[in-house]
Amino acid sequence: MTILDLSHVRARRTRFLRPLSLPPGLTLAWLTLLLAALWALFPSLFTAFDPLTGTPGAQRLPPGAEHWLGTDQLGRDLYARLVWGASHTLSGALVAVALGLGAGTLYGVIAGAAGGRAEQWLMRLVDVLLAIPGLLLALCVIILLGFGTVNAALAVGVTSVANFARLARAEVVRVRHTDYIEAAFACGGTFFSTLWRHILPNSLTSVLAFAALQFGNAILALSTLSFLGYGTPPPTPEWGLLIAEGRNYLSTAWWLTTFPGLAAIAVVLAANTLSHHYTRRA
Repeated sequence: MTILDLSHVRARRTRFLRPLSLPPGLTLAWLTLLLAALWALFPSLFTAFDPLTGTPGAQRLPPGAEHWLGTDQLGRDLYARLVWGASHTLSGALVAVALGLGAGTLYGVIAGAAGGRAEQWLMRLVDVLLAIPGLLLALCVIILLGFGTVNAALAVGVTSVANFARLARAEVVRVRHTDYIEAAFACGGTFFSTLWRHILPNSLTSVLAFAALQFGNAILALSTLSFLGYGTPPPTPEWGLLIAEGRNYLSTAWWLTTFPGLAAIAVVLAANTLSHHYTRRA
């Protein structure tokens, strides 16, 4: 093989490995989200303990060889409850983000594409929603729907609709006034074909990156609702509920709140890191 052939091989190898060479912080963020996703999808692979059944005489044991993260006030393994609780926390956050992304993006695209008085009236409703504190709006929705993981996720999703709508509308308005959109209309493109083929693909990149940021916010909001008693009911091992159950034992069993709190913080920071990285690239 000649030197020229070797240079081509190295160039192809470099192009192939470039997407895999991520910064350390970004790699750690991906690994954190991957571990949380594996916990949510396959919890039985990571622990053999039952998250709902306690062991008599094993109440509030500190972290050790048998119980890695200790046990709670009923003798239940905290690591098992943390692993099994990932499915409730992450699925609730995904439902909330999906609701906000779908409804908010559709609303913002319609407002930005319509323009004129229709856009002004549609965005006034968004301003009203943004004027209401998110936690207060979520509490109002969850009181109407009732308690539970799904209802809490829907309540958090409703609070994020206005943010997605405002961002989607701003992106559509920005793209709509570019030269290539004017050229598409000048070449005979209809409103809906131009919207579907040109405006939407160039407007949704920032919206999707913002969805990663909202995923972290949704985890915090769901944990807050569960901590206040408006979210997932016990004995379901949801992360916010684990923190709420352990707050009465801070002086004697610090691990009951520390480890669930660290898990939630780690996933939120990982989601925010990915959002900021891909927002800058967008």
